[in-house]
Amino acid sequence: MKQNKDGIWTSWNENITSNYKSLYKITSETELQEVVKRSEKIRIFGNKQSSADIASGTATLVDIRTYNKILSFNDSNRTITVQSGIILGDLIEAVEEKSWCIPCLPDINTITIGGALATGTHGTSGYLLSEYITKCNLILADGSIKEITDKDDIIDAVRVSLGVLGVLSTITFKCEPIYTLHIKEGPEADTEWLPKIKERLNKHDFLRILWLPHTDKGYVITGDKIDANKEVIEYLGPKYLKHRRKTSKILYKYTHIFPWITAIANKLLYKGFFSSTKEHKGSLYQATVTKSRGSTLELAEWTIGLDVFPTVFEELKTEINKWSNKSFIHIPMDVRFIYKDKSWLSYAYGKDTVTMGCVSRNAATADTYEAFKSIEKIFLKHGGKPHWAKRFMAKDAKLSEIYDKWEDFKNLRRELDPTNKFLNPYLMEIFNEKKE
Repeated sequence: MKQNKDGIWTSWNENITSNYKSLYKITSETELQEVVKRSEKIRIFGNKQSSADIASGTATLVDIRTYNKILSFNDSNRTITVQSGIILGDLIEAVEEKSWCIPCLPDINTITIGGALATGTHGTSGYLLSEYITKCNLILADGSIKEITDKDDIIDAVRVSLGVLGVLSTITFKCEPIYTLHIKEGPEADTEWLPKIKERLNKHDFLRILWLPHTDKGYVITGDKIDANKEVIEYLGPKYLKHRRKTSKILYKYTHIFPWITAIANKLLYKGFFSSTKEHKGSLYQATVTKSRGSTLELAEWTIGLDVFPTVFEELKTEINKWSNKSFIHIPMDVRFIYKDKSWLSYAYGKDTVTMGCVSRNAATADTYEAFKSIEKIFLKHGGKPHWAKRFMAKDAKLSEIYDKWEDFKNLRRELDPTNKFLNPYLMEIFNEKKE
């Protein structure tokens, strides 16, 4: 176990900083127990890619990335057990070597598993990543270990917990046989893709839509399971498509000063980077997961019931196209789909949902990005839920209205952590706990 004293923690895009007194790098569960037990206040962090201030702000911090081993496989049950600091990309590569897959993967592969689970990370056309947990060890505030399985009622609280019930230590995932997807991509007018969502969810194994604000277009990605040996004539588009992020950075450089430039930039980006079609095949991981983020950015994401989404979409589209409110949105807005579950703080608790991401390519000026305010106002109006690892302003009073099990979760949290050991200042506000 390594310890650094008195330093400054900085998020990946340098938007969040905090002081700490002790920072630990641990490699074993015993070390993690020891640090938790003797700390008054503690938070755990990985690659620092959250846009929400959930990972730091306490005297003691643990960099979980050195706690990253694959512990075991169970071939008959098709499960893998890992330490919570393992990076998603490493986990998926190990799973694919066994000819397995985890059926719903996030957009990026650089996040730690513990952080991804705690914040409800998800992919599309499946469940939250946390729904594939069959067993985990949770280190409680007193340093003891609580083993939890998918047969225990408490699992529904632990699957998405923001790291406030305890520290996820080891995690066992249930996998499925690997499969190959035939991916087709291309642009469609909003009037075409929006009415077809339910039809496509029934027809395809994979559906993702990149909406392009201020263009009246979406970029539709569908995937169908095929035999791995089936020949697909692949076309990945013009070679210059790989320069989209660099071009976006240039076009959006001054949009924090002149927001209206965004509408023009989006039309140029659509014509240059989203107007062609693509076709390819690969495993879910190979075909759909971004292997690098490329540049820092700031994100908000909101989730709404599948049945309500068309109404919310049209309202949002009308609002951001008003030149008076300055809520011009950088492209793309990522539209994905999650199946209903029973996890208390899941975005999909009790209903199938649609998620819609909102990105600011200028991370340093994200505080003045009006789009974050507009999307939150509209989604909250319709009972939408914010992504726990991304930007939002809602606190306890509003969250209690949109999460059916909010008070139950708060009561469980106080029971497991009576001294608020796992709460930083940001989370104290979220749960409306008095400052000490």
